[in-house]
Amino acid sequence: MTMPTWTTRPASPFTPSGEVPPPLGSFRDRLRTGFGLLGPRRPRHTLPVDRIDALSLPIGDDGVVAGVNAEGQPAVLGVNRPTPYDIVLIGGLWTAQVLALRAAATGARVALETGRAQHWTHVVQAVGGGQAGMTVHDVGRVPPQGASASGPVLVIRDCGMRPPRGRVASAPWQSVLTLLPYLSPVAPRLMRQALLVGVQRVSPDEAAEIGRVLGLPKGEYEALPGLADGVTLWCAERNRQYVITQPTVMSLVVV
Repeated sequence: MTMPTWTTRPASPFTPSGEVPPPLGSFRDRLRTGFGLLGPRRPRHTLPVDRIDALSLPIGDDGVVAGVNAEGQPAVLGVNRPTPYDIVLIGGLWTAQVLALRAAATGARVALETGRAQHWTHVVQAVGGGQAGMTVHDVGRVPPQGASASGPVLVIRDCGMRPPRGRVASAPWQSVLTLLPYLSPVAPRLMRQALLVGVQRVSPDEAAEIGRVLGLPKGEYEALPGLADGVTLWCAERNRQYVITQPTVMSLVVV
């Protein structure tokens, strides 16, 4: 009986002796070796040539989904940035809680500075008890967070109508969201300093003052007193957008 001979090649990390095994032809041979196992059989994904122009990918900013815009498209707040980013939200606690949950879901650490910790209990429990994803601190007691590209941080300041100057300010990879329950004497200064301002339903007098500070057209600030629940007008330097925030499975815990 003539034994098969194997050819030799220079040694490689796969064959220390330099020997190349003969090809394995049968399915059973492949199972014995543990290599070359066949995966599930699925039909190939094909696209006719005349449909290529219709192929598109949703490429854009990533971040926290604040809700949907007037066209029903996701509205995203890019809170994880390599530059300092200050946000002011004049509105309800519920919206801030939803943003906190969704920021934690993106992998960011959330530090809550608040004088009403009991209102954040369910939010912290939903994230996992505050072990790492979300922590609660008394007003003026937020320690340095050590934010980085691999560990971005969102600081949410729920400190009432006159929030004191925070010990932890915005920094690279560390954004700060200040929640104001309504327009206060310090609100104009905070709005001018912020790169993004969110406004929910306010009184007509508050709407006029907000319109003056932000330079809103008359039609937009006059519409603020009539906004529905969950609707926020987000204002950046060159862009304004109405966004509807709706509860999801994760955010239902704070309703």
